[in-house]
Amino acid sequence: MCLYMEGGQFIILSSIISYQIYLNFPNSFFFSFNTLIIMIFYPMNLCLLFFLQGSGPYSKSIKKVETDITGLVTNINKLCGVRESDTGLCLPNQWDLQLDKQMLNEEQPLQVARCTKIINSDTDQTKYIINVKQIAKFVVGLGEKVAPSDIEEGMRVGVDRTKYKIQILLPPKIDPSVTMMTVEEKPDITYNDIGGCKEQLEKLREVVEMPLLQPERFVTLGIDPPKGVLLYGPPGTGKTLTARAIANRTDACFICVIGSELVQKYVGEGARLVRELFQMAKSKKACILFIDEVDAIGGSRGDESAHGDHEVQRTMLEIVNQLDGFDNRGNIKVIMATNRPDTLDSALVRPGRIDRKIEFSLPDLEGRTHIFKIHANTMNMSRDVRFELLARLCPNSTGSDIRSVCTEAGMFAIRARRKTITEKDLLLAINKVIHGCKQFSATGKYMVYN
Repeated sequence: MCLYMEGGQFIILSSIISYQIYLNFPNSFFFSFNTLIIMIFYPMNLCLLFFLQGSGPYSKSIKKVETDITGLVTNINKLCGVRESDTGLCLPNQWDLQLDKQMLNEEQPLQVARCTKIINSDTDQTKYIINVKQIAKFVVGLGEKVAPSDIEEGMRVGVDRTKYKIQILLPPKIDPSVTMMTVEEKPDITYNDIGGCKEQLEKLREVVEMPLLQPERFVTLGIDPPKGVLLYGPPGTGKTLTARAIANRTDACFICVIGSELVQKYVGEGARLVRELFQMAKSKKACILFIDEVDAIGGSRGDESAHGDHEVQRTMLEIVNQLDGFDNRGNIKVIMATNRPDTLDSALVRPGRIDRKIEFSLPDLEGRTHIFKIHANTMNMSRDVRFELLARLCPNSTGSDIRSVCTEAGMFAIRARRKTITEKDLLLAINKVIHGCKQFSATGKYMVYN
């Protein structure tokens, strides 16, 4: 086979031709398959090419390999049932209708029911009363995949649609909004990122970490570890930041709830969320439940309260019952945080429910210096900054105020088109944030409540 190309077009020449003569075609291109070039002459405008049609030393081997590959591809397509069709199905002779029908019968959809009572539980003739919602109640038996010891009264089960036999066990029904409260990814905050709270961290770790990591120490003494902690103090002192560090430190399940999330519009919805929240926490091996801004639902009860507060009080009473009610709480540690401890109901914070109260007060001079150094570790700051001097210029400041000072100092450096924050930038930021915005600070007001 010979190909002749002129002007971008190929012309197929006969494979019998052994030589070709091309005149006056300087832009021509000649290409040949399975040929051997003998000699080329270039007299004037004459281009004489001699091609000998035949097989080279590897032609037979290449043809044999190509034939074998074609045969293998054909066999593979036949085995796989590959066929050019719109449906993409395999060949009809490879269909197994009996097996497909058997698989459909085995994997039929189940119906959700609840086991309300177990009859003759100690005998071989054990029966189960199930309640299929909006249909009826049935007395049924067990399927082949379920053991009698696995069934308990009140459990959700999956039953078939023909004989209503119990086929599988189902987990408890939990509201999706409750499931989303679980913290899946650990925060990147550690205890080293918290300044001015050394004493508070030690007290908190004794309540939360030690019972989970070293329970034998409490067993040896014969005492029960504290189960609840209340964190209170002015805003910006590190209460929520400490809870994030605990979530990073422990391997237990961490559930974070905002108090306002439990305030619902309809009667009974808030109490139901609390029950499902503790039910999900009890299903874990170890769990830490953090309720932030607990004063949204934990206010004191009074006769003169408005009608809209009754539902909030019902939600608070459900929390009180779950913390120390008739049923055991299990291995659940509860951490609450608030800025107004004076508004909380006394039944909610009594010992047995909340065993330890930890105050997060304003950091002292050493604490403020430590906070400045913590923020400086992540900032491009000059080395001649005197952090103790800056801490002395920020009396009665919280950790959030110092964080705002460092951010504002970075803005001064950006305006000056510098890549390094200097001490002058920090002094200007202190004058602007601490002294200039003093009227917006509510630290003094909340210090009265704490």
